[in-house]
Amino acid sequence: MNIHVVALFKFNENYLMEAVELFQTLVRETRKEEGCLQYDLIEDKDNKGTFFMVELWESEEHLNRHNGQDHLLDFRRNVSKMLESSTMVHKGFKTL
Repeated sequence: MNIHVVALFKFNENYLMEAVELFQTLVRETRKEEGCLQYDLIEDKDNKGTFFMVELWESEEHLNRHNGQDHLLDFRRNVSKMLESSTMVHKGFKTL
């Protein structure tokens, strides 16, 4: 069963350029992963520094593998100092 993920990031405005560079690497490498059906970065049009990662994975097993990938672990480590608040992650299965 496919699993959907939406992650919300709020960055300090001083780090936006650096954050986008880190996202570029993360998105490029994640899209190569087995089971990744969608991995898109969306910038909130009304809130500067707010981004949404919209993900669709073939299965929860694929998502779990993704969570241990070096490129994701590197991203998490590098962005931690740039975030204005904790990242919010929502996971779920399509109901309709």
